[in-house]
Amino acid sequence: MMETIDYSSFVPVNGQDVDFWLNVGNVSDFPDNGGLCFKHDVLQIAVFNFSSRKEWYACQNLCPHKMQMILARGMIGSQGGEPKIACPFHKKTFSLKTGECLNGDECAIVTFPVREENGEVYVGLAKMTGDVLQGSAIF
Repeated sequence: MMETIDYSSFVPVNGQDVDFWLNVGNVSDFPDNGGLCFKHDVLQIAVFNFSSRKEWYACQNLCPHKMQMILARGMIGSQGGEPKIACPFHKKTFSLKTGECLNGDECAIVTFPVREENGEVYVGLAKMTGDVLQGSAIF
């Protein structure tokens, strides 16, 4: 059974908070303008190759609106210059930079820094993220 989580206690992992960089694959593994889901311990992380902007983003895979692991299959786009992900089920949209819900709702998602180095893609994780989420299925 999935435990109830207070999402307001989670914040994006900023570049300065990164304890380690998780290699999630080669650039060629990712679809153009699309995402893939990766599991690390208890975390499910959606990683997006926003190739039309020449940018990479990562966030939790769980859509907090209906509690479904689906964001990696969502549609990416821009809203007023802000990169966003839309849940493929209910079209809730979230900023890929801040995690803020762009539909005006209170729910938000956790975002992670991404870097590309020598053709490999890395997601930045903070030790605290794993400690806080240990045993939960929120991402």
